[in-house]
Amino acid sequence: MTVTSVLPTVPAAEPISPEREAALLASVPTGLLIGGKWVDASDGGTFDVHDPATGKVLATLASATSDDAIKALDAADAVQASWARTAPRVRAEILRRAFDLVTERAEDFALLMTLEMGKPLAEARGEVTYGAEFLRWFSEET
Repeated sequence: MTVTSVLPTVPAAEPISPEREAALLASVPTGLLIGGKWVDASDGGTFDVHDPATGKVLATLASATSDDAIKALDAADAVQASWARTAPRVRAEILRRAFDLVTERAEDFALLMTLEMGKPLAEARGEVTYGAEFLRWFSEET
């Protein structure tokens, strides 16, 4: 008896060049996503994300405050009733599209995980695939 995985395999993208790494890091949002908009921390605070292998700063990100957390919760609460009225089929399509987008960018997410945590790229690819499957599963459950 042969057991096969139901998880999709993610093909490896082009080799990781310094240029590709720099372009990927430049594309990462550095703010807080609150109410559908990228914003700075309310107090202007930031923190650096370091490559554990080199100590190099990969990115400087907004450092959320408790006020920012309340703003994010208020923004989510403001749209909750609308989301609750959204037809299950539409919610399923939104979650499935999220799965598709994560899968399309799986190599980018894996590389970011590797840069940030020092995790082997093969393991990061597996984690991205595993995580994306939750989006697909929940899209099917709606």
